[in-house]
Amino acid sequence: MADQPHAASTTGTTGFPADPTQALLGLLDLSSADGAHTDEDIFVGNSAPQPGKRVFGGQVLAQSLIAAMRTVEPSRSVHSMHGYFLRAGDADQPITFGVQRLRDGRSFSARRAHAYQDGVPILSMIASFQEPDDGVAHQDPMPHDVPDPESLPTTADLLGGFDHPVARAWAYQRPFDVRHIDAPLYVGNTGSREARNAVWMKTFGPMPDDEHVHRAALAYASDYTLLESILRPHGLSWIHPGMSVASLDHAMWWHRPVRVDEWLLYIQSSPSASGARGLAAGRIYNRAGELVASVAQEGMIRVPGTQS
Repeated sequence: MADQPHAASTTGTTGFPADPTQALLGLLDLSSADGAHTDEDIFVGNSAPQPGKRVFGGQVLAQSLIAAMRTVEPSRSVHSMHGYFLRAGDADQPITFGVQRLRDGRSFSARRAHAYQDGVPILSMIASFQEPDDGVAHQDPMPHDVPDPESLPTTADLLGGFDHPVARAWAYQRPFDVRHIDAPLYVGNTGSREARNAVWMKTFGPMPDDEHVHRAALAYASDYTLLESILRPHGLSWIHPGMSVASLDHAMWWHRPVRVDEWLLYIQSSPSASGARGLAAGRIYNRAGELVASVAQEGMIRVPGTQS
């Protein structure tokens, strides 16, 4: 939910970033507020421009993680995060991140990060970090009956011809190449009516060899399509008239090292929806079949004319 510091210098003639991957790295390059007198470590970030001026949730998740990472020994990687979206963020304003150092043990560190605008939190998160360690290992297998990403259309292929600010932003502004395996829900719902969704995704360009940045960037991308597993069985698309959708919380677990500049398979499902809320869960695999992360999110979904 913050804007890139160098937007003016990286924006192309279309009004979108000439290099979306560099724009993402700019968003994650938070500045320190060393002069602040508080029990929190303070950082400041900007926001990517949004057609509705509402900050993208994945952005503020990733930036909050980067802020927390700045306060932890570099040898400790984030392995879990639990966050609540408290308020909508304003993409035209900077975001202040306050990190509280909850604990540093022999193997684990815990941090609480708040993202603030106008003096109130828009996101509250606790994250845990761990030193590398050995132990038992197993995983759910990766599905193998999925098409290769190279055979699927890009978002620009699907939306690039629409003269609408949201369509153009999704087609050209996002730093991730997202390719749906089932029919996408951008302008209709013509695919399976199962409570499942799956996409391939990776950044458009190469990323630096920094595991922390890759894990934060994966949190960014994990918020793109997860709630689509809730929309599918009800015949809903993102342009359903009068529908209101908002992420309420987000949890994530990193299991293994990951590179977001290589193709990742994001398998999503929804076990339940009721009370104008739906729960979605996701598994993220690399192309070698390793389960690199798991995700869960509850979203508010209100549709005119329906009853909970």
